[in-house]
Amino acid sequence: MILKKIPLLFFILFCFSGFSQTLSLKEAVETGVSNYGTIKAKSKYAEASNETLKQVRRDYLPNLNLSAQQDFGTVNGQNGPLYGFGGLGVASSGLPLPEQNWNAAFGALYLVNVNWEFFTFGRIKERINVSKADAARFEKDLEQEKFQQKIKISAAYLNLLASQRLVISQEKNLSRAEVFQRLAAVRVKNGLLAGVDSTLASAEVSRAKISLNQIKDQVKEQNNKLVALMGAEIKDFALDSSFVKQVPRAIFNLEQQADSLNPVLQFYKSRIDFSKQQVKAFRKEQYPSFSLFGIYQTRASGFNSDYASDQTSFSQNYLDGINPDRQNYLFGVGVTWNLTSIARVSKKVSAQKLISEGLEEEYNVIDQQLKTQSDAADAKIKFAMENYAEAPKQVAAAKQAYLQKTTLYKNGLTNLIDVTQAFYTLNRAEIDRDIIYTNVWQSLLMKAAATGDFDLFINEF
Repeated sequence: MILKKIPLLFFILFCFSGFSQTLSLKEAVETGVSNYGTIKAKSKYAEASNETLKQVRRDYLPNLNLSAQQDFGTVNGQNGPLYGFGGLGVASSGLPLPEQNWNAAFGALYLVNVNWEFFTFGRIKERINVSKADAARFEKDLEQEKFQQKIKISAAYLNLLASQRLVISQEKNLSRAEVFQRLAAVRVKNGLLAGVDSTLASAEVSRAKISLNQIKDQVKEQNNKLVALMGAEIKDFALDSSFVKQVPRAIFNLEQQADSLNPVLQFYKSRIDFSKQQVKAFRKEQYPSFSLFGIYQTRASGFNSDYASDQTSFSQNYLDGINPDRQNYLFGVGVTWNLTSIARVSKKVSAQKLISEGLEEEYNVIDQQLKTQSDAADAKIKFAMENYAEAPKQVAAAKQAYLQKTTLYKNGLTNLIDVTQAFYTLNRAEIDRDIIYTNVWQSLLMKAAATGDFDLFINEF
Protein backbone atom coordinates (compact mmCIF):
# COMPACT_ATOMS: atom_id res chain seq x y z
CA MET A 1 0.00 0.00 0.00
CA ILE A 2 2.85 2.37 0.90
CA LEU A 3 4.67 1.58 -2.34
CA LYS A 4 1.55 2.41 -4.32
CA LYS A 5 1.37 5.86 -2.74
CA ILE A 6 4.95 6.78 -3.59
CA PRO A 7 4.43 7.28 -7.37
CA LEU A 8 1.35 9.37 -6.61
CA LEU A 9 3.43 11.53 -4.26
CA PHE A 10 6.10 12.01 -6.94
CA PHE A 11 3.41 12.99 -9.43
CA ILE A 12 1.96 15.61 -7.06
CA LEU A 13 5.42 17.05 -6.37
CA PHE A 14 6.16 17.16 -10.07
CA CYS A 15 2.95 19.04 -10.80
CA PHE A 16 3.58 21.50 -7.98
CA SER A 17 7.14 22.05 -9.17
CA GLY A 18 5.94 22.74 -12.71
CA PHE A 19 3.31 25.16 -11.46
CA SER A 20 5.82 27.06 -9.31
CA GLN A 21 7.82 27.90 -12.41
CA THR A 22 4.97 30.05 -13.73
CA LEU A 23 5.77 33.73 -13.28
CA SER A 24 2.84 35.84 -12.14
CA LEU A 25 2.63 39.53 -12.92
CA LYS A 26 2.87 40.49 -9.24
CA GLU A 27 6.02 38.40 -8.84
CA ALA A 28 7.54 40.06 -11.91
CA VAL A 29 6.79 43.53 -10.54
CA GLU A 30 8.12 42.77 -7.06
CA THR A 31 11.29 41.20 -8.43
CA GLY A 32 11.92 44.11 -10.79
CA VAL A 33 11.44 46.75 -8.09
CA SER A 34 13.80 44.87 -5.76
CA ASN A 35 16.52 44.09 -8.30
CA TYR A 36 16.63 46.95 -10.80
CA GLY A 37 19.91 48.84 -10.59
CA THR A 38 18.52 52.35 -11.09
CA ILE A 39 16.08 51.89 -8.20
CA LYS A 40 18.88 50.62 -5.98
CA ALA A 41 20.99 53.66 -6.88
CA LYS A 42 18.20 56.16 -6.20
CA SER A 43 17.45 54.40 -2.93
CA LYS A 44 21.05 55.07 -1.87
CA TYR A 45 20.74 58.70 -2.95
CA ALA A 46 17.62 59.06 -0.80
CA GLU A 47 19.41 57.55 2.20
CA ALA A 48 22.37 59.87 1.64
CA SER A 49 20.07 62.93 1.53
CA ASN A 50 18.59 61.93 4.90
CA GLU A 51 22.08 61.64 6.36
CA THR A 52 22.89 65.09 4.96
CA LEU A 53 19.79 66.46 6.69
CA LYS A 54 21.08 65.10 10.01
CA GLN A 55 24.48 66.68 9.34
CA VAL A 56 22.93 70.10 8.56
CA ARG A 57 20.93 69.98 11.79
CA ARG A 58 24.15 69.38 13.71
CA ASP A 59 25.76 72.41 12.11
CA TYR A 60 23.92 74.51 14.70
CA LEU A 61 26.06 72.99 17.46
CA PRO A 62 28.89 75.22 18.76
CA ASN A 63 32.47 74.63 17.72
CA LEU A 64 34.63 73.21 20.51
CA ASN A 65 38.34 73.17 19.72
CA LEU A 66 41.13 71.70 21.82
CA SER A 67 44.69 72.68 21.02
CA ALA A 68 48.08 71.82 22.49
CA GLN A 69 51.57 72.57 21.24
CA GLN A 70 55.07 72.14 22.58
CA ASP A 71 57.97 74.04 21.00
CA PHE A 72 61.65 74.71 21.29
CA GLY A 73 63.11 78.00 20.08
CA THR A 74 64.40 81.49 20.77
CA VAL A 75 62.37 84.49 22.00
CA ASN A 76 64.06 87.47 20.41
CA GLY A 77 61.62 90.37 20.03
CA GLN A 78 61.64 93.50 17.92
CA ASN A 79 59.66 96.70 17.87
CA GLY A 80 57.73 97.16 14.62
CA PRO A 81 54.54 96.29 12.74
CA LEU A 82 53.83 92.76 11.60
CA TYR A 83 51.03 91.18 9.60
CA GLY A 84 50.82 87.41 9.56
CA PHE A 85 49.88 87.25 5.87
CA GLY A 86 48.69 83.80 4.87
CA GLY A 87 49.21 82.53 8.40
CA LEU A 88 52.99 82.53 7.98
CA GLY A 89 53.91 84.69 11.01
CA VAL A 90 55.81 83.31 14.01
CA ALA A 91 54.36 84.07 17.45
CA SER A 92 57.69 84.32 19.33
CA SER A 93 57.38 86.83 22.18
CA GLY A 94 60.23 88.35 24.10
CA LEU A 95 62.13 91.54 24.88
CA PRO A 96 63.51 93.70 22.09
CA LEU A 97 67.15 93.31 23.19
CA PRO A 98 69.89 95.47 21.70
CA GLU A 99 71.39 92.53 19.82
CA GLN A 100 70.61 89.01 18.66
CA ASN A 101 71.15 86.03 20.93
CA TRP A 102 70.53 82.34 20.50
CA ASN A 103 69.20 81.46 23.92
CA ALA A 104 66.55 78.78 23.43
CA ALA A 105 64.21 76.86 25.70
CA PHE A 106 61.06 74.80 25.60
CA GLY A 107 57.60 76.35 25.68
CA ALA A 108 53.98 75.13 25.48
CA LEU A 109 50.48 76.40 24.87
CA TYR A 110 47.27 74.60 25.84
CA LEU A 111 44.00 76.03 24.56
CA VAL A 112 40.25 75.41 24.73
CA ASN A 113 38.10 77.47 22.36
CA VAL A 114 34.29 77.60 22.06
CA ASN A 115 32.60 79.48 19.22
CA TRP A 116 28.83 79.40 18.74
CA GLU A 117 27.00 81.21 15.96
CA PHE A 118 23.82 81.43 18.01
CA PHE A 119 21.71 83.87 15.98
CA THR A 120 21.72 84.20 12.18
CA PHE A 121 18.29 85.67 11.41
CA GLY A 122 17.00 82.20 10.50
CA ARG A 123 19.86 81.24 8.19
CA ILE A 124 20.52 77.93 9.95
CA LYS A 125 16.80 77.12 9.96
CA GLU A 126 16.53 77.77 6.23
CA ARG A 127 19.53 75.57 5.56
CA ILE A 128 17.74 72.79 7.40
CA ASN A 129 14.59 73.45 5.37
CA VAL A 130 16.61 73.30 2.15
CA SER A 131 18.08 69.98 3.24
CA LYS A 132 14.58 68.71 4.07
CA ALA A 133 13.33 69.75 0.63
CA ASP A 134 16.34 68.07 -0.96
CA ALA A 135 15.66 64.84 0.95
CA ALA A 136 12.00 65.00 -0.10
CA ARG A 137 13.08 65.50 -3.71
CA PHE A 138 15.21 62.34 -3.61
CA GLU A 139 12.37 60.41 -1.98
CA LYS A 140 9.92 61.52 -4.67
CA ASP A 141 12.45 60.65 -7.35
CA LEU A 142 12.73 57.15 -5.88
CA GLU A 143 8.94 56.79 -5.73
CA GLN A 144 8.42 57.90 -9.33
CA GLU A 145 11.22 55.59 -10.49
CA LYS A 146 9.54 52.65 -8.75
CA PHE A 147 6.18 53.64 -10.24
CA GLN A 148 7.55 53.90 -13.76
CA GLN A 149 9.41 50.62 -13.34
CA LYS A 150 6.18 48.89 -12.29
CA ILE A 151 4.46 50.24 -15.40
CA LYS A 152 7.33 49.16 -17.66
CA ILE A 153 7.44 45.65 -16.19
CA SER A 154 3.67 45.25 -16.49
CA ALA A 155 3.73 46.45 -20.10
CA ALA A 156 6.59 44.08 -20.93
CA TYR A 157 4.74 41.22 -19.20
CA LEU A 158 1.59 41.85 -21.25
CA ASN A 159 3.59 42.15 -24.48
CA LEU A 160 5.34 38.86 -23.79
CA LEU A 161 2.06 37.21 -22.89
CA ALA A 162 0.48 38.44 -26.13
CA SER A 163 3.43 37.08 -28.11
CA GLN A 164 3.20 33.69 -26.38
CA ARG A 165 -0.50 33.49 -27.19
CA LEU A 166 0.28 34.35 -30.80
CA VAL A 167 2.65 31.36 -30.83
CA ILE A 168 -0.25 29.12 -29.83
CA SER A 169 -2.42 30.55 -32.61
CA GLN A 170 0.37 30.14 -35.16
CA GLU A 171 0.95 26.55 -34.04
CA LYS A 172 -2.74 25.86 -34.63
CA ASN A 173 -2.40 27.53 -38.01
CA LEU A 174 0.57 25.33 -38.88
CA SER A 175 -1.33 22.23 -37.76
CA ARG A 176 -4.24 23.14 -40.04
CA ALA A 177 -1.86 23.78 -42.91
CA GLU A 178 -0.23 20.36 -42.44
CA VAL A 179 -3.63 18.63 -42.30
CA PHE A 180 -4.65 20.42 -45.47
CA GLN A 181 -1.33 19.45 -47.10
CA ARG A 182 -1.90 15.78 -46.34
CA LEU A 183 -5.45 15.99 -47.68
CA ALA A 184 -4.31 17.63 -50.90
CA ALA A 185 -1.49 15.09 -51.33
CA VAL A 186 -3.90 12.17 -51.01
CA ARG A 187 -6.36 13.64 -53.49
CA VAL A 188 -3.59 14.49 -55.96
CA LYS A 189 -2.22 10.96 -55.62
CA ASN A 190 -5.66 9.56 -56.36
CA GLY A 191 -5.95 11.79 -59.40
CA LEU A 192 -8.79 13.82 -57.95
CA LEU A 193 -6.86 17.11 -57.98
CA ALA A 194 -4.20 18.69 -60.07
CA GLY A 195 -0.61 18.45 -58.80
CA VAL A 196 -0.45 22.22 -58.31
CA ASP A 197 -2.84 21.95 -55.35
CA SER A 198 -0.34 19.79 -53.47
CA THR A 199 2.44 22.26 -54.29
CA LEU A 200 0.38 25.23 -53.09
CA ALA A 201 -0.54 23.35 -49.91
CA SER A 202 3.15 22.74 -49.24
CA ALA A 203 3.78 26.44 -49.76
CA GLU A 204 1.12 27.21 -47.15
CA VAL A 205 2.89 24.90 -44.69
CA SER A 206 6.15 26.69 -45.33
CA ARG A 207 4.50 30.07 -44.88
CA ALA A 208 2.93 28.90 -41.60
CA LYS A 209 6.33 27.70 -40.35
CA ILE A 210 7.93 31.03 -41.24
CA SER A 211 5.18 32.95 -39.47
CA LEU A 212 5.59 30.74 -36.41
CA ASN A 213 9.36 31.32 -36.33
CA GLN A 214 8.83 35.06 -36.65
CA ILE A 215 6.49 35.05 -33.68
CA LYS A 216 8.95 32.91 -31.68
CA ASP A 217 11.66 35.44 -32.44
CA GLN A 218 9.34 38.15 -31.16
CA VAL A 219 8.69 36.10 -28.02
CA LYS A 220 12.41 35.84 -27.34
CA GLU A 221 12.86 39.58 -27.80
CA GLN A 222 9.97 40.40 -25.46
CA ASN A 223 11.20 37.82 -22.95
CA ASN A 224 14.65 39.42 -22.80
CA LYS A 225 13.10 42.86 -22.32
CA LEU A 226 11.24 41.51 -19.30
CA VAL A 227 14.45 39.89 -18.01
CA ALA A 228 16.29 43.21 -18.26
CA LEU A 229 13.54 45.14 -16.48
CA MET A 230 13.40 42.56 -13.69
CA GLY A 231 17.15 42.47 -13.25
CA ALA A 232 16.94 38.67 -13.32
CA GLU A 233 19.05 35.95 -14.87
CA ILE A 234 18.41 35.23 -18.53
CA LYS A 235 15.78 32.51 -18.92
CA ASP A 236 12.53 31.87 -20.75
CA PHE A 237 9.52 32.74 -18.62
CA ALA A 238 6.28 30.81 -18.50
CA LEU A 239 3.61 33.40 -17.77
CA ASP A 240 0.23 33.20 -16.10
CA SER A 241 -2.40 33.65 -18.81
CA SER A 242 -5.47 32.80 -16.74
CA PHE A 243 -6.61 36.42 -16.52
CA VAL A 244 -6.37 37.35 -20.20
CA LYS A 245 -9.88 36.32 -21.27
CA GLN A 246 -11.42 38.16 -18.32
CA VAL A 247 -12.41 41.81 -18.26
CA PRO A 248 -10.78 43.86 -15.45
CA ARG A 249 -13.36 44.79 -12.81
CA ALA A 250 -11.87 48.28 -12.51
CA ILE A 251 -12.94 49.13 -16.06
CA PHE A 252 -16.59 49.12 -15.02
CA ASN A 253 -16.14 51.59 -12.16
CA LEU A 254 -13.40 53.94 -13.22
CA GLU A 255 -13.34 57.19 -11.31
CA GLN A 256 -11.56 60.38 -12.25
CA GLN A 257 -8.28 60.45 -10.39
CA ALA A 258 -6.57 63.61 -9.18
CA ASP A 259 -3.56 64.22 -11.41
CA SER A 260 -1.55 65.48 -8.44
CA LEU A 261 -1.46 61.91 -7.11
CA ASN A 262 0.80 60.84 -9.94
CA PRO A 263 4.29 60.09 -8.56
CA VAL A 264 5.86 61.65 -11.64
CA LEU A 265 4.05 64.94 -10.97
CA GLN A 266 4.96 64.73 -7.30
CA PHE A 267 8.63 64.45 -8.26
CA TYR A 268 8.46 67.52 -10.49
CA LYS A 269 6.61 69.35 -7.70
CA SER A 270 9.39 68.45 -5.25
CA ARG A 271 11.95 70.02 -7.59
CA ILE A 272 9.98 73.27 -7.52
CA ASP A 273 9.69 73.15 -3.72
CA PHE A 274 13.45 72.61 -3.40
CA SER A 275 14.21 75.55 -5.66
CA LYS A 276 11.81 77.86 -3.79
CA GLN A 277 13.34 76.82 -0.49
CA GLN A 278 16.76 77.70 -1.86
CA VAL A 279 15.46 81.20 -2.65
CA LYS A 280 14.47 81.62 0.99
CA ALA A 281 17.85 80.38 2.18
CA PHE A 282 19.76 82.70 -0.18
CA ARG A 283 17.85 85.71 1.13
CA LYS A 284 19.04 84.97 4.65
CA GLU A 285 22.67 85.23 3.55
CA GLN A 286 22.49 89.03 3.46
CA TYR A 287 21.95 89.30 7.24
CA PRO A 288 24.67 89.45 9.93
CA SER A 289 25.64 86.66 12.32
CA PHE A 290 25.88 86.90 16.12
CA SER A 291 28.36 84.64 17.87
CA LEU A 292 29.31 83.74 21.40
CA PHE A 293 32.92 82.81 22.04
CA GLY A 294 35.06 81.79 24.95
CA ILE A 295 38.73 80.87 25.30
CA TYR A 296 40.75 79.40 28.12
CA GLN A 297 44.48 78.99 27.69
CA THR A 298 47.46 78.07 29.78
CA ARG A 299 51.08 78.63 28.83
CA ALA A 300 54.46 77.30 29.85
CA SER A 301 57.95 78.61 29.16
CA GLY A 302 61.53 77.72 29.98
CA PHE A 303 62.36 81.42 30.24
CA ASN A 304 62.10 82.78 33.77
CA SER A 305 60.31 85.99 34.80
CA ASP A 306 63.60 87.92 35.33
CA TYR A 307 64.92 87.07 31.86
CA ALA A 308 64.54 90.75 30.93
CA SER A 309 67.35 91.72 33.30
CA ASP A 310 69.31 88.48 33.24
CA GLN A 311 69.61 86.77 29.87
CA THR A 312 71.03 83.68 31.57
CA SER A 313 67.82 83.09 33.55
CA PHE A 314 66.34 80.31 31.44
CA SER A 315 66.30 76.53 31.41
CA GLN A 316 66.58 74.12 28.53
CA ASN A 317 65.02 71.35 30.57
CA TYR A 318 62.07 69.86 28.70
CA LEU A 319 59.82 69.41 31.74
CA ASP A 320 60.47 72.98 32.93
CA GLY A 321 59.47 74.27 29.50
CA ILE A 322 56.14 72.40 29.20
CA ASN A 323 54.85 72.73 32.76
CA PRO A 324 52.14 75.45 32.57
CA ASP A 325 52.24 78.30 35.07
CA ARG A 326 50.21 81.09 33.46
CA GLN A 327 46.48 80.99 32.63
CA ASN A 328 44.18 83.34 30.75
CA TYR A 329 40.50 83.28 29.87
CA LEU A 330 38.32 85.33 27.59
CA PHE A 331 34.68 85.32 26.61
CA GLY A 332 32.41 87.64 24.70
CA VAL A 333 29.89 88.17 21.95
CA GLY A 334 30.59 89.26 18.40
CA VAL A 335 28.78 90.20 15.21
CA THR A 336 29.97 89.85 11.62
CA TRP A 337 28.24 91.39 8.62
CA ASN A 338 29.64 91.45 5.14
CA LEU A 339 27.73 94.41 3.67
CA THR A 340 28.75 93.63 0.09
CA SER A 341 26.96 90.28 0.37
CA ILE A 342 23.66 92.16 -0.04
CA ALA A 343 24.50 92.98 -3.65
CA ARG A 344 25.75 89.46 -4.39
CA VAL A 345 22.82 87.71 -2.74
CA SER A 346 20.26 89.71 -4.70
CA LYS A 347 21.55 88.17 -7.93
CA LYS A 348 21.63 84.68 -6.46
CA VAL A 349 18.00 85.12 -5.45
CA SER A 350 16.90 86.41 -8.87
CA ALA A 351 18.75 83.59 -10.63
CA GLN A 352 17.15 80.95 -8.41
CA LYS A 353 13.72 82.49 -8.98
CA LEU A 354 14.19 82.06 -12.72
CA ILE A 355 15.18 78.43 -12.15
CA SER A 356 11.98 77.94 -10.12
CA GLU A 357 9.93 79.40 -12.96
CA GLY A 358 11.65 77.06 -15.41
CA LEU A 359 10.87 74.07 -13.20
CA GLU A 360 7.23 75.16 -13.03
CA GLU A 361 7.09 75.21 -16.83
CA GLU A 362 8.47 71.66 -16.91
CA TYR A 363 5.82 70.66 -14.39
CA ASN A 364 3.09 72.14 -16.60
CA VAL A 365 4.39 70.21 -19.62
CA ILE A 366 4.31 66.89 -17.75
CA ASP A 367 0.89 67.71 -16.31
CA GLN A 368 -0.50 68.35 -19.79
CA GLN A 369 1.07 65.17 -21.15
CA LEU A 370 -0.49 63.08 -18.38
CA LYS A 371 -3.91 64.63 -18.93
CA THR A 372 -3.64 63.86 -22.65
CA GLN A 373 -2.51 60.33 -21.86
CA SER A 374 -5.45 59.86 -19.48
CA ASP A 375 -7.90 60.99 -22.16
CA ALA A 376 -6.27 58.65 -24.68
CA ALA A 377 -6.51 55.81 -22.15
CA ASP A 378 -10.25 56.39 -21.77
CA ALA A 379 -10.69 56.15 -25.53
CA LYS A 380 -8.46 53.07 -25.68
CA ILE A 381 -10.53 51.36 -22.99
CA LYS A 382 -13.76 52.15 -24.85
CA PHE A 383 -12.50 50.78 -28.17
CA ALA A 384 -10.82 47.79 -26.52
CA MET A 385 -14.10 46.79 -24.88
CA GLU A 386 -16.00 47.11 -28.15
CA ASN A 387 -13.37 44.97 -29.89
CA TYR A 388 -13.47 42.50 -27.00
CA ALA A 389 -17.16 41.91 -27.72
CA GLU A 390 -16.56 41.46 -31.46
CA ALA A 391 -13.47 39.21 -31.33
CA PRO A 392 -15.28 35.93 -30.42
CA LYS A 393 -17.86 36.58 -33.15
CA GLN A 394 -15.11 37.06 -35.72
CA VAL A 395 -13.34 33.85 -34.68
CA ALA A 396 -16.57 31.83 -34.65
CA ALA A 397 -17.57 33.06 -38.10
CA ALA A 398 -14.07 32.43 -39.47
CA LYS A 399 -14.04 28.89 -38.08
CA GLN A 400 -17.43 28.18 -39.62
CA ALA A 401 -16.32 29.55 -43.01
CA TYR A 402 -13.10 27.52 -42.85
CA LEU A 403 -15.03 24.34 -42.02
CA GLN A 404 -17.45 24.95 -44.87
CA LYS A 405 -14.72 25.61 -47.42
CA THR A 406 -12.63 22.60 -46.41
CA THR A 407 -15.72 20.36 -46.52
CA LEU A 408 -16.61 21.64 -49.97
CA TYR A 409 -12.99 21.21 -51.07
CA LYS A 410 -12.92 17.60 -49.87
CA ASN A 411 -16.00 16.94 -52.01
CA GLY A 412 -14.58 18.78 -55.03
CA LEU A 413 -17.15 21.56 -54.83
CA THR A 414 -14.75 24.51 -54.48
CA ASN A 415 -11.23 25.42 -55.45
CA LEU A 416 -7.99 25.95 -53.52
CA ILE A 417 -8.22 29.74 -53.68
CA ASP A 418 -11.46 29.79 -51.66
CA VAL A 419 -9.98 27.44 -49.06
CA THR A 420 -6.81 29.52 -48.78
CA GLN A 421 -8.86 32.67 -48.30
CA ALA A 422 -10.80 31.02 -45.48
CA PHE A 423 -7.52 29.78 -44.09
CA TYR A 424 -6.13 33.36 -43.98
CA THR A 425 -9.36 34.71 -42.48
CA LEU A 426 -9.32 32.23 -39.60
CA ASN A 427 -5.65 32.85 -38.85
CA ARG A 428 -6.15 36.62 -38.84
CA ALA A 429 -9.24 36.31 -36.60
CA GLU A 430 -7.32 34.25 -34.03
CA ILE A 431 -4.42 36.72 -34.04
CA ASP A 432 -6.84 39.66 -33.67
CA ARG A 433 -8.52 37.89 -30.75
CA ASP A 434 -5.22 37.35 -28.92
CA ILE A 435 -4.18 40.97 -29.42
CA ILE A 436 -7.61 42.36 -28.47
CA TYR A 437 -7.77 40.39 -25.23
CA THR A 438 -4.36 41.77 -24.22
CA ASN A 439 -5.30 45.29 -25.33
CA VAL A 440 -8.06 45.40 -22.73
CA TRP A 441 -5.47 44.98 -19.97
CA GLN A 442 -2.99 47.29 -21.67
CA SER A 443 -5.61 50.04 -21.84
CA LEU A 444 -6.21 49.71 -18.09
CA LEU A 445 -2.44 49.85 -17.51
CA MET A 446 -2.28 53.00 -19.62
CA LYS A 447 -4.99 54.55 -17.45
CA ALA A 448 -3.09 53.59 -14.29
CA ALA A 449 0.08 55.16 -15.69
CA ALA A 450 -1.70 58.40 -16.55
CA THR A 451 -3.46 58.76 -13.19
CA GLY A 452 -0.53 57.56 -11.09
CA ASP A 453 -2.66 54.86 -9.43
CA PHE A 454 -0.87 51.57 -10.06
CA ASP A 455 -3.22 49.81 -7.62
CA LEU A 456 -5.97 50.39 -10.17
CA PHE A 457 -4.19 47.80 -12.32
CA ILE A 458 -2.32 45.50 -9.93
CA ASN A 459 -5.30 44.93 -7.62
CA GLU A 460 -6.87 42.91 -10.43
CA PHE A 461 -4.36 40.13 -9.77
